[in-house]
Amino acid sequence: MLYRYRASNKEGKIIEGEGDFENESKALEFLKSHELNPINLELIVTKTKLKSGLFGSGINVDDQILLTRYLSLMLKVGTDIFKAIDILIADFEKPAVRSFLIEVRENLAKGQPFYKTFEQYPKIFSPVFTNLIRAGEASGNLESVFSELSVSLEKQKDLQQKIKSALIYPIILVVASIAIIILLVTYAIPKMGTLFQGGDMEMPALTKIIFNISGFLSDYGIYLLIFVVALVVGLIVFYKTSLVGKAFFQRLTFKIPVVKGVLSKMSYQRFAVTFGSLMKAGLPILENLEITATTVGNEEMRQALIRIAEEGIMKGMTLGDAMRKEEVFPQTIRTLIAVGEKAGHTEEVLVTLSDFYDSEIDASVKSLVAVFEPIMLLFIGLIVGGIAIAVILPVYQMTSQIGGI
Repeated sequence: MLYRYRASNKEGKIIEGEGDFENESKALEFLKSHELNPINLELIVTKTKLKSGLFGSGINVDDQILLTRYLSLMLKVGTDIFKAIDILIADFEKPAVRSFLIEVRENLAKGQPFYKTFEQYPKIFSPVFTNLIRAGEASGNLESVFSELSVSLEKQKDLQQKIKSALIYPIILVVASIAIIILLVTYAIPKMGTLFQGGDMEMPALTKIIFNISGFLSDYGIYLLIFVVALVVGLIVFYKTSLVGKAFFQRLTFKIPVVKGVLSKMSYQRFAVTFGSLMKAGLPILENLEITATTVGNEEMRQALIRIAEEGIMKGMTLGDAMRKEEVFPQTIRTLIAVGEKAGHTEEVLVTLSDFYDSEIDASVKSLVAVFEPIMLLFIGLIVGGIAIAVILPVYQMTSQIGGI
């Protein structure tokens, strides 16, 4: 817990400060050991357990952006790292962030490296995040590392926002469609069905099918809904908490041709960003490839990066030559990296590739949505049209019979 104290020394001079103590008694013991008479002792913040489970963490991307941006700024103007963290503890209002910063400060005071505390929360801070800090700390270049991290996180957030924005309309369309179909099948059709009950007229096959489906949903719809919700929640838990689940869904999504193109471009973009950032931070290439392999989100590419490291770099090959054998990467990426490596401009090439795939992902998502919308509208039209025909056919048949009497 972080306490702020105000005390006087033997000469009567007022001393103010802050410290991390287990409780108030420990804080008072500290003051006594330093021959200080306490005037005021105030609890600033208690530690909050950082969440990193199924429902996310107490520290989100926005918090990480602010944290890295402020640390970069304060280190740039020459602020001592302890002082910088103290300022952030005082300024951050979110309990989870303040608790984490207190832990960082405590570990630094114990002589631990700066990156160690970040490393303890792998579900919040990615291996790339942690290793960039480790490399920056080793090279004495933390300010530029935090600056680069804030820019990288902002780009990541912007990309996610673009994808979410593009998917809002299709999601609304799907939800509205399901609601309309449920309303028709469970309410409107049963009402219409009573018009034809008890008659001797033979109903068309389509009408029978629609009415039978409607009857089934009216009787068992609530159980079906519970089953679907439980299945969806179960799949989400399976994906979020299991490596097998992640691998299964990854393989499944990569088998969908239209979606595969977007996901592949996202993997290329992550490769360029991660590999470039770690290279700029000065990480050895083998360690860089190992970390990058864990972030690309594509099993085939992950295995390719491991082969590049183990069967290429470790045997004395250049990066460009090792990558030429891996066709999971487009020819453009392999050629540009090989050329950039020979010219000594690999970092610049990776930045260019990252920016290129940023725009490519944006365009691909928009194209995917443009294809999905008419397909969804056609599907809704077929469902609603089928229901309408199923209702109109017996009415038309009945009218024809009455007219023929």
